[in-house]
Amino acid sequence: MAEVKVSSKQSIRNQYLAAFTVSLYPTAFGISYGWASPSTLLLTSDDSPLPSGKIDIDEASWVVSLACLGGLVGNIIFGFATSTFGRKKPLIFLAIPSIISWLLIWFAQNVYYLYAARFLNGMTGGGMYILIPLFLIEIANDRVRGTLGSLVILTTNLGLLLSFILGEFCDYNTTPKVTIVLIIIYAILFSIFPESPSALMKQNKITEAEKSIRFYQRIPESDKDESLQFEMNKLRTTIGCDKIEENSFNWSDLTKNPGRRAFIMGVGLAILYEFCGVIAMLNYSAIIFQETGSSMSPNMSAIVIGSIQLVGSIVTTNLVDRAGRKVLYVVSTTGTAFGQIILASYMMLKSMGYNVEAYNFVPITCFSLVLFLAAWGILTLPFLVIAETMPENLKDLLTSFCVALIWALEFALIKFLPFLNEILGFHGSLFLFAGICLIGTVLIILFVPETKGKSYEEIMKMLQ
Repeated sequence: MAEVKVSSKQSIRNQYLAAFTVSLYPTAFGISYGWASPSTLLLTSDDSPLPSGKIDIDEASWVVSLACLGGLVGNIIFGFATSTFGRKKPLIFLAIPSIISWLLIWFAQNVYYLYAARFLNGMTGGGMYILIPLFLIEIANDRVRGTLGSLVILTTNLGLLLSFILGEFCDYNTTPKVTIVLIIIYAILFSIFPESPSALMKQNKITEAEKSIRFYQRIPESDKDESLQFEMNKLRTTIGCDKIEENSFNWSDLTKNPGRRAFIMGVGLAILYEFCGVIAMLNYSAIIFQETGSSMSPNMSAIVIGSIQLVGSIVTTNLVDRAGRKVLYVVSTTGTAFGQIILASYMMLKSMGYNVEAYNFVPITCFSLVLFLAAWGILTLPFLVIAETMPENLKDLLTSFCVALIWALEFALIKFLPFLNEILGFHGSLFLFAGICLIGTVLIILFVPETKGKSYEEIMKMLQ
């Protein structure tokens, strides 16, 4: 029976190939998302590349925040699309609006081109954060599900770092050219891979689902019975029926476990993702470091913190199927709060007129610590945990809802962070974010189950 459960490393080769291929898109999206940090400094300067001239601070804030509104719309569109067309077709379609968005940036004549581009950037990101986690979880063996699922954020962070580097060392038009090429490569390569078995089964394409299982599990054609039937039976159990229509969405499923608990947990992780404050600070990283008086240039500071965040994501990818989701989450929330408290204390003393020149290393050190530890759990694991804990008949809708909530909260935070800073001071905002992280730590310890290495059936039992 051990052979049936497929334990050889060779058996997951195609899963890794598909995961790394589909992860080319999060890399491209990371470049899109991070583009705002170095570019807003250039666009608001006298050296603005726009023929219409430089943009003002209010326009720059819309350039940053419109990606979040686009993400919200993208969640709705691609949430419905994945229920109808599966995972693969919508994932390939993402390339079209993404390329259009970069062409708008490349040939921008005024700020309205940038508004449209950022909205499209966000829209494709909204789709990506639904489609890719679902696709990866559906093709992955239980023992590597966490590793493959966490690749989405790891490669997004790689893209963020690339955007900071391109913004610092290359001219304005280089980033669009590089990203368009990357997106085209992604679309061509990913088209080779089959749809996920689960999506095919939901469409009643049984024969194609069998072929997909053979590909991703590397079951040879000569093996016509035991291994394939084991995986097919496992898939039928996961979907919950032989007749798919009996397993359709029902509102009453939200009023009882496991649906109710999974939904509440998903909403809680989405709120923590945003109100930990890290995403909002990341969007303003270059400007924040400029205001803290760091001797390093704003864009170089962004490159440093982007590198550390990427290292944190690599740590998570390596540990998520060893240490588990819950341990990483607790370390992440606690460590993030600790870094924010120290940085907030530094900023508070500076605002009170104390001489803190001797401690100019504190902003870059603490901000890097926050990003490094946030990448261990808060920023890396919610999409994975939400996707793997949702009941099958609620998965598409509730995953879409939770990701949409993330984008809505992100828009509000990015748009109104300056006003929050005016009321509380930057240090006050950091203290607030730290408090939310500590509350999150307690709630995760009490209510979030450990899903490491667990099958779908085992996860559903834990949520009862």
